[in-house]
Amino acid sequence: MSRECAFECSRRNDTNVMLTIRDLDYRIDARQLFEGASAQISAGWKVGLVGRNGTGKSTLLRLIREAFLAPAEQDAIRLSPQATLGWVAQEIAPGNDTLLNVVLEADHERARLLEVAETSGDPDQIAEAHARLTDIDAWSGEARAAAILAGLGFEDQDLTRPTREFSGGWRMRAALAGVLFAQPDLLLLDEPTNYLDLEGSSWLEAYLKTYPHTVVLVSHDRELLNRCVTHTLALENRTLHLSPGGYDAWLALRAERQAHLQAQKVKQDAERAHLQDFVDRFRYKDSKARQAQSRLKRLQKMQQVSIPLSERTLPFHFPSGEERLAPPMLMLEGADLGYGAAAKILSAVSLRIDPEDRIAIVGTNGQGKTTLVKSIADRLPLMAGQRRMPGILRIGYFSQDQMDELALGESVLDHVRRALPASAGVAKLRAVAAGFGFSHDKVETAVENLSGGEKVRLLLGLMGMAEPHILVLDEPTSHLDIDSREALIHALNAFKGAVLLITHDVFLAEATADQLWLVKDGRVRLYDGDLNDYRQLVLQAERRARDSPATLPSEKRAPSMDRSERRRRASEARRLAAPLKRRAAEAEKRLEAASHAISDIDEQLSRPGLGSQDIQALMKRRSAQEAIIAEAEIDWLEASEAYEAAVAAEPQSAASTAVTSGT
Repeated sequence: MSRECAFECSRRNDTNVMLTIRDLDYRIDARQLFEGASAQISAGWKVGLVGRNGTGKSTLLRLIREAFLAPAEQDAIRLSPQATLGWVAQEIAPGNDTLLNVVLEADHERARLLEVAETSGDPDQIAEAHARLTDIDAWSGEARAAAILAGLGFEDQDLTRPTREFSGGWRMRAALAGVLFAQPDLLLLDEPTNYLDLEGSSWLEAYLKTYPHTVVLVSHDRELLNRCVTHTLALENRTLHLSPGGYDAWLALRAERQAHLQAQKVKQDAERAHLQDFVDRFRYKDSKARQAQSRLKRLQKMQQVSIPLSERTLPFHFPSGEERLAPPMLMLEGADLGYGAAAKILSAVSLRIDPEDRIAIVGTNGQGKTTLVKSIADRLPLMAGQRRMPGILRIGYFSQDQMDELALGESVLDHVRRALPASAGVAKLRAVAAGFGFSHDKVETAVENLSGGEKVRLLLGLMGMAEPHILVLDEPTSHLDIDSREALIHALNAFKGAVLLITHDVFLAEATADQLWLVKDGRVRLYDGDLNDYRQLVLQAERRARDSPATLPSEKRAPSMDRSERRRRASEARRLAAPLKRRAAEAEKRLEAASHAISDIDEQLSRPGLGSQDIQALMKRRSAQEAIIAEAEIDWLEASEAYEAAVAAEPQSAASTAVTSGT
């Protein structure tokens, strides 16, 4: 969270209307994003802002922020007078401040009043400051901040660690914690669950339900939009439509509106045909000319009933291999998984995958979910144990770091060409790419210049071409809109092979998976329950004590060790993992530098009067920085996950538990 951007706190606002958008017109270059868009949001509403990717949702949030920061320059958007606004602009900067202090300082009013109470020499000022601190419940601030951080996945020991010790993803969570702690009158959230796991997403959903002020939320998580919003603000055809209820309620209302418009259009078309027929027959007859002219004027004045065209969502398709493999298709036996001797993440993993298994993998970030699926997909070699599978088994793997599976500098067409026989002609290549959703112009685009959603479509399309027996998907929906997510659900349910899925999208997981694997404390276990059971479990304060996944009867408890031995082992783990920490820190520096460079480029692109050559040069520089970010993120992911697991894991007290589809 940028220190300068988010909070201009003063007294709370008491008026009923929090945000007014009236006749908003806005374009970027030749593209019109808003045309006469209007909406009015009352205080206390929780509003889900929905629309297809690229329609302008994030742009609208930016325009609201600009209207708050410079109200005199924005006529179409008005916030309630003296209302406070909060948003997550960027991750918190790495520094020596502790995590807890950074979150506490996000409430500027509280921080200012505490300073007055401690430093002022005026007794009246001190008394007023203490009275206001009591009004805003400032004395419970540390407890409230700690509760928010815990809900977002931080441990108690993390609260006193300096922010420089956290990776970018965790600093982004801390930024979200800060804005939630400050409790602005109007809270803007743009895809907040993208950097949260299922546990953090479930906590955030419960928090937003009881948030005491107004929220405008952009999300493609259908369950989140159904569970915690009071109204839906739909951005379609460059206009805004506000309706009560969640996403499903809006879908029903839109269908009803479409049906009404269709009926109106049929009626109007019949009337127009009747009037036109009269005009055509009698406009040149003297006795009927006046009546014909009258009807002609009615035709000219008649406003055309237009039915907004729904954009077609291209389907996904995963043909499975023709060979029918007998169960089990794949087994790991006593496998240790990780990134080398100093960074073992999971121990003694025994599991099997059978045809048509549907498995969702759950567990907090840093526990090793990605390590598990990389090992299953043979992207990581086993450190110990055995892998058993037939030689003809094909595994399709989708990485949450999309550039892991794509070749920098190569085009869409290049990737399709490698997946087809050498004899395939250009027409065939282009036809296959078009089936993935790439137009004639897009197929020559280098993959690093594709949007997140386009990369997802390319990767999933290439996976389907290989006709895999097992699909392994690590957060496949982060860049997909709701319609595309539903298309993915249909494709996964139609797939004849097995599916392993890591996702924070509850709707996707519930619609596709019928068993859960829990990754926790260096082990992989079968979870005896469904996603709703697990979600309720993680929302309980004592969730660690009450977590009781299904285990095999043969599981034995190892004797506990004394504290000095724990400290010795923890110190040794940190020493062995130090190179990983350095590697993660170097990747963080590259990420930060490239992110700042992109921000500077974006600022230059927003300036008026740029010529086409200038824009082209800036976009080329931006693509180069995006490539640096993609490479650095891969380095950071492997190093930070390995480091966090190595230094955070306490000696295990339980022997391994096998995961079998028949257990």
